Amino acid sequence: MATKLEYIWLDGYKPTQSLRSKTKIVKEFSGKVEDLENWSFDGSSTEQAPGGSSDCILKPVFTCPDPQRKNAYLVMCEVLDSKGQPHESNGRALIQDDDNDFWFGFEQEYFLWDPKTDKPLGFPAGGYPAPQGPYYCSVGANNAYGREIVEEHLDVCLEAGLNVEGINAEVAAGQWEFQIFAKGAKEAGDQIWVARYLLERIGESYGVAINWHCKPLGQLDWNGSGMHANFSNSLLRTANSEAKFKAVCEAFRPAVAECIAVYGADNDQRLTGKHETASIHDFSYGVSDRGASIRIPLYAVDHGWSGYLEDRRPNSAADPYKVAAVIIKTVKTAKV
Repeated sequence: MATKLEYIWLDGYKPTQSLRSKTKIVKEFSGKVEDLENWSFDGSSTEQAPGGSSDCILKPVFTCPDPQRKNAYLVMCEVLDSKGQPHESNGRALIQDDDNDFWFGFEQEYFLWDPKTDKPLGFPAGGYPAPQGPYYCSVGANNAYGREIVEEHLDVCLEAGLNVEGINAEVAAGQWEFQIFAKGAKEAGDQIWVARYLLERIGESYGVAINWHCKPLGQLDWNGSGMHANFSNSLLRTANSEAKFKAVCEAFRPAVAECIAVYGADNDQRLTGKHETASIHDFSYGVSDRGASIRIPLYAVDHGWSGYLEDRRPNSAADPYKVAAVIIKTVKTAKV
């Protein structure tokens, strides 16, 4: 029986990459990523190659069933150049975590956006809804907007085998979040990108866009969107030491510029020191402090200073591959 393979990749647009995909038909497929062949595409149409030498290569790295199509699989790919080397747009290739010692849990926020009003769902065409406050983890038609989209997305992610750990309505009207965890930085990134792809595709059927921008409502008194990165490695998971946790946090202090460079475009609009953020100009960490750059969860303290940390600075449009890569690199410099 013929099988549909949806090859998915990231384009070369700057400062924020977009998802692209195309379908390949094969006679049969084992379901294993190692049995998939590389494929090519026109990089001149995606800002990844010049027209005179436009072939780029798609290298499959992750696959799962496509829950919205019969006899189909989703195939997340890395982009290689015509010589078979990682393309400059390939953030996944930057991750140095071959033994999967690093675990990541990403909290992906986003807005459901009405193209007709150019505002989030729940915002009237001629103004604004009631101030934020009643929308977080809300229920009811006056506070929760687009739940049918969010619930459908949760279901298809679970059917695809993605490790979604939860969903919730967020602080602003029309703003939602899903969380994905994986033991391995590359797979965590793979799953976030596939989940984003599925959400975009579901939005098509409702005529609703997904707005990943970190501050789509400008400097109005509404929260922006983040992609908080919860992370651990064997050191943090078995630290049993406040000093080791603080040493890892301190390793991020000299790496602020390097981190911010890949934590998403326009993050200065979001990291203002207000709306549960630290200022982009500062670096801080603290126990249970959601206004800090890095939060030390109560979980770690309650478990004898062993567990994980949360970097609250990555924004909703950031590339999880690049976020994971810089966090791993920085943690490895910690003086413990």
